[in-house]
Amino acid sequence: MELLFTIVLVLASVLMILLVLLHKGRGGGLSDMFGGGVSSSLGGSSVAERNLDRLTVGIGVIWFACVVALGLLKAY
Repeated sequence: MELLFTIVLVLASVLMILLVLLHKGRGGGLSDMFGGGVSSSLGGSSVAERNLDRLTVGIGVIWFACVVALGLLKAY
C-alpha cells in the first residue's frame, strides 16, 4: 500500500510541476524578468485557463492526500 501511495505521489508531483509551469504569469514576479510582462491580458480568463486552474487544484488535493496517507502509514 505504501508503494502505491509513493508512486501516486511522484506522479502527482511531476504533474503539479508541469501544470504550474503552464499557467500564465500574472506579472510582478520572475515572469516579468524574462519578458513575460510585455504581453497584455485581454481581460478575464479563458475557459482553458479556468480548466487548467481546476486541474491544478485537483492534482494538488491528490498530492496532499498522498502526503497525509504516507504520513499516517509511516506513523503506524
